[in-house]
Amino acid sequence: MACQIFFEFNVKTDCIERARSWLREILPDTRAYDGCIAITVTQDQDKPTNITIVEQWESRLHFEKYRDWRLESGVLSDVEDMFDGEPSWRFFDYFGV
Repeated sequence: MACQIFFEFNVKTDCIERARSWLREILPDTRAYDGCIAITVTQDQDKPTNITIVEQWESRLHFEKYRDWRLESGVLSDVEDMFDGEPSWRFFDYFGV
């Protein structure tokens, strides 16, 4: 069953463009990864430092394999200094209505 994931994080005010560049660099590989259906990156209109990535994966297992690959690559450690607080991951199933 398809899984929808919300990856939400805040960046420091002076890192908004850096975050945009970083995401432009890494998301082509994410979109091409086995099991990725779609990814949309959103920015909060009222708090522009808040970024939410809405992801659709064929299954949570597909996403977890992808996440493990990303963590092993060190991609997040390269940009930890731009985050303002801890990112959050939330996992959803479609409710069927």
